[in-house]
Amino acid sequence: MYKSNWRNLALALALASLLGGCEILEQFDLPPILTGRRADRQVESDVPTGDYAELEQIIFEQINQYRAERGLPELLLNAEISEQARLHSEEMAASRNLSHDGFEERAEAISQAIPLRSAAENVAFNRGFTEPAVQATEGWIDSDGHRDNIEGNFDLTGIGVAQNAEGEYYFTQLFVRRR
Repeated sequence: MYKSNWRNLALALALASLLGGCEILEQFDLPPILTGRRADRQVESDVPTGDYAELEQIIFEQINQYRAERGLPELLLNAEISEQARLHSEEMAASRNLSHDGFEERAEAISQAIPLRSAAENVAFNRGFTEPAVQATEGWIDSDGHRDNIEGNFDLTGIGVAQNAEGEYYFTQLFVRRR
């Protein structure tokens, strides 16, 4: 079953347009068993390949700090999930298009390595901030739909960051609840 909260989506789009970026919420609940091929994709573009591990770590720490302040369990960072998040951020940076395109395929690829119950995704875009990871995290926390994912009943996460030649940062955070 695929879920999307259109009221929150409209509000997030309106808020994002005021802030100069766009954020969209999608959540996808998977059946107990998924079949299909792994979503192995190569991104061909002029997107600089940088090391964004520090930005990803900042987001991870801020999200877990936010959860801890609300008495929620810490999320564990997972390499397979982060790889899917990075691929998506690279695709968005290359196309200069903030989207959830391919979310079902990312969730399916993750399910090949991790038995999961549900998955959700937050994406963000920004440019011109001295602390782009902090800006993305604060934007998600200030958005009802994104905050629902952050506070959701998940135990694993993966984070990916990419930047294009224009200096635009693209962020993907995936949330997973294992079976």
